[in-house]
Amino acid sequence: MLVAYLLGSLSGSLLLGKLKGTDIRQAGSGNAGGTNALRTQGWKFALGVLLIDVGKGALAVKMLPTGSFIVAGLAISAPFAQCAVAFACVLGHIYPLFFGFRGGKGAATYVGALLVLAPLAFCGMFSVWALLVVLTGYVGLATIVGALLAPLAIWAVADPIARFDYLIGAAFLSALVIFAHRENLTRLVAGKENRFKRVRLFADS
Repeated sequence: MLVAYLLGSLSGSLLLGKLKGTDIRQAGSGNAGGTNALRTQGWKFALGVLLIDVGKGALAVKMLPTGSFIVAGLAISAPFAQCAVAFACVLGHIYPLFFGFRGGKGAATYVGALLVLAPLAFCGMFSVWALLVVLTGYVGLATIVGALLAPLAIWAVADPIARFDYLIGAAFLSALVIFAHRENLTRLVAGKENRFKRVRLFADS
């Protein structure tokens, strides 16, 4: 989990920003995530950010040895251990050690972990996310809804023996990502959330 946290602390937008001589936390929404990277730096920069942030989430889960674990005398199942490692990686992305504990919101890193944990669950979650983004233009809202659905999606496709462990582990992951989006929720309630107008299917009349 410590290694996964340090891996998560390698923020894609901040690493690429150093090469470009910019810090996207000083632009746009001030968030070091893919959406702000796209808005302020363009699609090529954002694509690089996405590849790094998704890749580290997948790598964190893949590098974990297979099988169950014994921690402080307690047996830990492989599914729960995978979710714990993914949690550490997402935590590192949100609070990166190498960048003053000011990172992104963890969604892309969660996606990377989910691609390894349960690819079918990712497909369902991504479909809902994309539909909401196109219909509303609210990326934050779509991400929050996707995070809420992820544990149930993983539970639905997981091996019955491992379902409960995946459900609990994914619930903690989703709670962390939703907590990172708390400002988006506040702005949504206040009617001040920014919309990604370029991807909306229906424009305001």
